[in-house]
Amino acid sequence: MAVSSPSSHSHPPHNGPSPARGQDNGHSHSHSHSHGPGRRHPPARPPLSLLRLSAWQRLVIVVPLAALLWAAALWVMHGAGG
Repeated sequence: MAVSSPSSHSHPPHNGPSPARGQDNGHSHSHSHSHGPGRRHPPARPPLSLLRLSAWQRLVIVVPLAALLWAAALWVMHGAGG
């Protein structure tokens, strides 16, 4: 059995911490943080959704849009001005 000498075996140089661990005790992210080290993340804000609005708020949005659609449809059906 042949044994290689340590001088014939080489590794690339190791410069600093490995890419997977980062420089902050293994805590690294590619995005910015709004909290300090050792503190919890602030709660996430839910995205804006029509389903989160009350029924009255939805009606305030939908009724004017429906009126505009009906006005446009009637305008087209009755001869768009000419």
